[in-house]
Amino acid sequence: MRVLIADDSLVVVERMVDILEPIRGLELIGWASDIPEAEQSIERLNPDVVILDLQVSKGRGLDMLRAVKQGRPSTALIVISNFPYPQYRQRCLDAGADFFLDKSTDFQKIPEILEQLLENSLVGTPPRV
Repeated sequence: MRVLIADDSLVVVERMVDILEPIRGLELIGWASDIPEAEQSIERLNPDVVILDLQVSKGRGLDMLRAVKQGRPSTALIVISNFPYPQYRQRCLDAGADFFLDKSTDFQKIPEILEQLLENSLVGTPPRV
């Protein structure tokens, strides 16, 4: 499973790489630090999963989320945010996010979600959480 990270914080990306590298069957194919770079990387690298911080710079993450889901409906989108308000979560899920996580409290759930997606890719479609 090919994973792209879209986050403008090098500290967050490094932490994600550390917790994701041990997962067998997962390939970290890139990191984008802003929306235009993320859009280009998605087009060029064709990831199976995008981990997206909606507050990434140079654009609106919610718009990118919608565009990815419209153009690549099979791409799983994991949204991470420092703004875990219920209405914000609902807007992201309505726009096509498969998962919405609070960056400060749910970060450690990412490996579990990716392992679940790996397992489900062998048997069916990933659940929305």
